Amino acid sequence: SAGGLNLTYNAGLGNGRGSVISRGGDFGDINNNRAWLLNAFIRPDVLYGLQLGASLYRDKVNPTGLPTTGEWIQAAHVVWEKENPEIIAEFANVSHAPTDRVTSNSQAWYVQFAYRLNPLEHRLKPYVRYEYIHIPQSDAMFHAVPSLSGAIAGFRYDVSSFAALKFEYQHSRRPNVPAVDGFVGQTSFTF
Repeated sequence: SAGGLNLTYNAGLGNGRGSVISRGGDFGDINNNRAWLLNAFIRPDVLYGLQLGASLYRDKVNPTGLPTTGEWIQAAHVVWEKENPEIIAEFANVSHAPTDRVTSNSQAWYVQFAYRLNPLEHRLKPYVRYEYIHIPQSDAMFHAVPSLSGAIAGFRYDVSSFAALKFEYQHSRRPNVPAVDGFVGQTSFTF
């Protein structure tokens, strides 16, 4: 319990990325350097519903057509999961250090705010989210991923304890491209 902080931690060791970096380690690591991960978070008794955490991932990758690259991923999150309000924020930084180039850092983050409403037996939860991705031109591994900033507004309606509907409006901007607006609907269920 660590003085009411309720510390949880994990460590992992396994296959890293293959030559196609979008595939997971289940496809097979192409070098003898294992990837590792450390993760920890706290859920303090004093602020019930709050979770603060961070993680660190390390691998050496050999992407097709690029030099061997050291990869560090640092991430942190804050969650307030009591639904009135619900706040979720996450930040990640990916550092790529190729053997023949300068180290580059790509960042992504988002913040989401939601509030479950009293009418309809607390089944309706409107939310807003802002997200941002920055990929510098110097990041040879991620150069095909464009930077992005976007805003989302929507609501989730819980049909039952086992099914939900979600509708949202999305507005996103990428450099040198017109903004994109769209509506998305989704259903989910469990059994």
